Amino acid sequence: MGFAVLFKFFQYEARFPFYKFEVPKAVIQNIAKQIEAPAELYSQYDWAGRSITYHRTQIREFFGFREDTINDAEEVIDWLCKSVLFQDHDFEHLVETVYRRFREMKVVPPTPDRIERLIRTAIRTYEEQFFQATLEKLPMASLSKLDSLVDSIAFLDEDQGGPSSDEGLLSFQELKADPGKPGVESVLREASKLRTIRNLELPDDLFRDIPLKVLTKYRQRTATEDLRELRRHPDPIRYTLLAAFFWLRSMEITDNLIELLIQIVHRIGVRAECKVEKEILNDLRKVSNKYGILFNMAQSAVNNPDGIIRDVIFPVVNEQTLRDLIKVIQTHRSGLPGENPYHYIGQ
Repeated sequence: MGFAVLFKFFQYEARFPFYKFEVPKAVIQNIAKQIEAPAELYSQYDWAGRSITYHRTQIREFFGFREDTINDAEEVIDWLCKSVLFQDHDFEHLVETVYRRFREMKVVPPTPDRIERLIRTAIRTYEEQFFQATLEKLPMASLSKLDSLVDSIAFLDEDQGGPSSDEGLLSFQELKADPGKPGVESVLREASKLRTIRNLELPDDLFRDIPLKVLTKYRQRTATEDLRELRRHPDPIRYTLLAAFFWLRSMEITDNLIELLIQIVHRIGVRAECKVEKEILNDLRKVSNKYGILFNMAQSAVNNPDGIIRDVIFPVVNEQTLRDLIKVIQTHRSGLPGENPYHYIGQ
């Protein structure tokens, strides 16, 4: 019974159960039914004796697998650094990826603790390589300007992250802050942030091959760390974290500026429409007895259609439309339900 459960589990998972009752009871009962044995026998299976060791060997050899070695772990670490970590740092995803890799290698994976240590070692190795490569891409002028900017904003942030100084310097809190409500002040504030960051002269292709979600991890780390902690990091780590933060912030602030300008233009359009509508309504209100004037004009045109009326008025408003308009205004004057006479003006 124990052999059968191990066999089926390995067939689907490409590994053995980490503990005895990792296998669901429903699966145990289904296997017991197939081999016509009591499911309770599995609970009596010796999980640490010679039989299970022999069973594991038989199952492993049947599926063409072997036990893992130190070289296998090093190979997986190297594979993660070269093929996976440049695009994904999510730990749960990495665990699944490592198990799939061991399955492809036809190697029985190590224990969960060793898998975790293997992944953390790979991440640490990848980041060391990434930080060093980024530092080598940064021009000396950018490194100098990063140091100068961090020194200036650190000085401001010592004063509880207060507002920008009289010299126009921005604090770290301001560089991280959202734009706020749409308005001229918001646009000017975002433009000031963008100028500050662009002055660093970071290369446009600095992180071109790095996925956004990986860069976002470093950006968030920089945003949450205290500036004093950032300044204590070794050069490759400090410059990479700062460069990733400001490189992404430059794109974010550009997007914020575009959104602010769109909202401001929309507000201007809405206000202009309201103003025009108000002026039109005011002009209409200034004309007293509008229905009477309109009625008299229409009736005069219908009663005297020859001459200039036929040449000028009828090409724009035909005679039948004017007669209908007269009827509508007469109905309106009598208090009977009728159409709005302005409908005909639109026609």
